[in-house]
Amino acid sequence: MQALLSFENAPPFAAPLRFFLTAPLFLVLAGLLVAGVGPDIFASRWLPATLAAVHLVTIGFMLQVMLGALIQILPVVAGANLTRPLRVATVLHLGLSLGALLLAAGFVFSRPALLGLAAALLGLSTLYFLFATARALRGVSSTSPTIRGLKLALLGLAGVIGLGMLLALAMGHGWSLPLAALTDLHAGWGLGGWGGVLLAAMAYVVVPMFQLTPGYPARPSWWFPVIVAGALVLWSLAVLADWPVIVRFCQGLLALAGIAFTGLTLRLQAQRRRARPDATYRYWQLGLSASIAALSMLAAAAIFPTAGDLPGWTLAFGILLVVGGFLPFIIGMLYKIVPFLAWLHLQNCGEAKVPAPPMNKILGDQDMQRQLRAHAAALGLLLGAIFWPEGLARPAGLALAFAGAWLAWNLFAATRRYRQHRVAILEKLATP
Repeated sequence: MQALLSFENAPPFAAPLRFFLTAPLFLVLAGLLVAGVGPDIFASRWLPATLAAVHLVTIGFMLQVMLGALIQILPVVAGANLTRPLRVATVLHLGLSLGALLLAAGFVFSRPALLGLAAALLGLSTLYFLFATARALRGVSSTSPTIRGLKLALLGLAGVIGLGMLLALAMGHGWSLPLAALTDLHAGWGLGGWGGVLLAAMAYVVVPMFQLTPGYPARPSWWFPVIVAGALVLWSLAVLADWPVIVRFCQGLLALAGIAFTGLTLRLQAQRRRARPDATYRYWQLGLSASIAALSMLAAAAIFPTAGDLPGWTLAFGILLVVGGFLPFIIGMLYKIVPFLAWLHLQNCGEAKVPAPPMNKILGDQDMQRQLRAHAAALGLLLGAIFWPEGLARPAGLALAFAGAWLAWNLFAATRRYRQHRVAILEKLATP
């Protein structure tokens, strides 16, 4: 089931593009941090360097790309036109970039002041975005699963940012809070209520559109974001009331909902009309497989709590879900969205007189396939480093940095080709 698309409402290309070009650089920083710290970074998820690396990936890369994509998608899919999208993009991009850097520095150097400043910067810039999107969505009815999913994802974003600010201030000032339970809840809202719901809402459009699959069936498309949001609200109440059994029930429910969505997507991909698998398809196959493995671990830990105490269990779950799941989904969509937007704006630039070049002339599949192999190698090394950190920690970090740098190179190259084609089209239009 797909939403109707209105590309005439698309914002200027510069609005989302700045997020897409900056985000891979944070993967490079995360990889260099892992390589610089070495084996100790795999000792515990609570180490300052580990927390810094995680947030460089989740905020610096994931959040940047997701919010940049939303600036593009809200007007096209939901008809929600942001007021002055370039100004919104500029303020948000600056706040996210500086906030992610300050947060990582606050963790690495154990500086409460930096953590507090980062929390304020990230919170204020995200609240500014949420206010702008709330104004744009005012009066927009939830006429499709995509629009409902986008609205619920924005509520999830508010939840994860609020919990993140609370945790940053608590760690910076030594407040007496159940930090472990709140950190797990923060991750649940971030990866489930924000990332998972937004991913599903976008998948309803981009998977059938770019991978030529049948549309998602209506009933599960409508109910998936509602189930995720309901489970997270119940989880939050269970943390406040100290009901560990209900917490585990909610985690298990989230895992089952995620497995159902990924399994449905795999089934749709098996029915696609394109014979040759491109880089986006392979990236999604990697992401779906790793996500099923990670969500199965979450379900197992919800049923058997002692499983989560096994050596390396939590780190393996996080790496599988984030580096193996979300990053391939996001990179796969970037490899379709950036060339498509470049083609769309070149088509408009040509004024129906000069045709735009095909998308594969803006970003070739071979370049994307090679970068995909670099990312898969980084994932394998990161998983291996959990069990042999002395030998694989530094190579894993360098591999992640290399894959991030290659992604940045591919996207910058696509942008350069877009600008070259735009100049050529304008010259042809100016020729009498």
